[in-house]
Amino acid sequence: MRTSRTPLVRMAAMGAVGLMAAAGCAQSSTTEGTPEAEGLSPSVESFGPGAGIVPAGLAEFYTQSLEWGPCDSYDTDGTNFRSDMECAKVTVPLDYEEPKGERAQIAISRTQANGDKIGSILFNPGGPGASGLYMATQADGSGLSERFDRIGFDPRGIGASTPAVRCLTSQEIEEERREPDVDVSPEGIAKSEAEHQDYASTCAERSGKDLLEHVGTREVVQDMDVIRSVLGDAKLTYVGYSYGTRIGTAYAEAFLGNVRAMVLDGALDPEQSPVDEAVEQGAAFQGAFDGFAADCARSTSCPLGTDVADANRQFRALVDPLIERPAETTDPRGLSYDDALTGTQQALYSETLWRLLRAGLSELRDGRGDTLLRLADTYSGRLEDGSYANLDDAFNAIRCVDDPPVIDRAEADEADTRYREAAPFLDDGRGTGIAPLDLCAFWPVPNTGSPHTISAPGLPKLVVVSTTFDPATPYQAGVDLARQLDADLVTYEGTQHTVAFSGEECVDDPLVDYLVDLVPAGNDLVC
Repeated sequence: MRTSRTPLVRMAAMGAVGLMAAAGCAQSSTTEGTPEAEGLSPSVESFGPGAGIVPAGLAEFYTQSLEWGPCDSYDTDGTNFRSDMECAKVTVPLDYEEPKGERAQIAISRTQANGDKIGSILFNPGGPGASGLYMATQADGSGLSERFDRIGFDPRGIGASTPAVRCLTSQEIEEERREPDVDVSPEGIAKSEAEHQDYASTCAERSGKDLLEHVGTREVVQDMDVIRSVLGDAKLTYVGYSYGTRIGTAYAEAFLGNVRAMVLDGALDPEQSPVDEAVEQGAAFQGAFDGFAADCARSTSCPLGTDVADANRQFRALVDPLIERPAETTDPRGLSYDDALTGTQQALYSETLWRLLRAGLSELRDGRGDTLLRLADTYSGRLEDGSYANLDDAFNAIRCVDDPPVIDRAEADEADTRYREAAPFLDDGRGTGIAPLDLCAFWPVPNTGSPHTISAPGLPKLVVVSTTFDPATPYQAGVDLARQLDADLVTYEGTQHTVAFSGEECVDDPLVDYLVDLVPAGNDLVC
């Protein structure tokens, strides 16, 4: 990422998201920011004492009533909310160890069941950093829309949830995007690390250390349990994509007695270190690029030529000149080197976007960068008015508390070398064997999570879905997660990031049967 100078790509669930996705103080009022405070006329639903287990000391959160109203005021990323969606905010402690202290507001959305209701089903699209409110319309027309209230949510610090993580202004983000991070000389490394330190300090100043310390997966799963209770569900039914699988896995560990059913699609392996995860992801993106190059080579007009073996070199010949000079675009910003790589990776999330990548590289061959800039804008969360959703700031804040930082310089150097070898289409050829420490080495608060083997004995049967050529969450990670959870593994043969409820009947039908009737999907299903 530009702001973190790390090869790790944000793992937004593009199969679910499609072409996606000022720091405030903690709110002590349970109405500020809700539909009522926005002058709307909410409907109040009370669920009495809360559903299922209510932990000691947290009853006021687990038993609160929700005020549902229109979603218009909840838009932070350009989402066009459907008229049948409702939104509300759930009050939670900022720090669950201090429930009488500062509060946070978690934005949630709902599309109500249109048949014999079982309960609610919670969706998360991944990221970390992506708003999930739009996911209340996920699985439209399926058995899920008949039997469940479909619930989306913005995890703490993200989107319409408050307080929100905000580190950079829109102007500062634009400046970051223009800067090519390719200098790994001692002077270049010192400059990069100074920028990391400045970003971390700025983020602490603008977002507050209290929020940064409590914005990770550890707290998100506690918020999810509060949401489960106030929705009236004794047990959680959940579908998580990409990083959303980490949330689901962590919830299963922390609240295994509260799990009804889970589908985890595009898995992260909780045993992997951040370095191994990044290197494996780089290799998977290289695989997707190779697939794109082979498809493109079938045409004599392919901007990478017709020799697949030469595709990496041809790609570098197109993008490397941008290090010195951006390509012209209709938008006066131009296409920077960083944005060319970002736009390319955005298009590699799904074969449905390959036509845009082919068009973008063809334009670049002719000296223009409009299509790749639009792809990069989409990935970066840039809105039509030039402002930004807080995707990247939240991504950095969450990943830096979810895992231990790499502070050993030899490990950082090795990681850079391994990544260049794993993804040669992303290698600028300027590697020296040394590299700057990642942003997280300078983060102002300690990490609250770390890689480990999952231990959740007695879980009900879960389902993991993994795609053979997923560029962002490699197939093997799904195999490994299913093993740790003793879950059924559904394999989808394709090149895209996540697949559940995107229209593949072979995948969707057994998942609906599982979520509705708890019928096992089976451990040998290949689609």
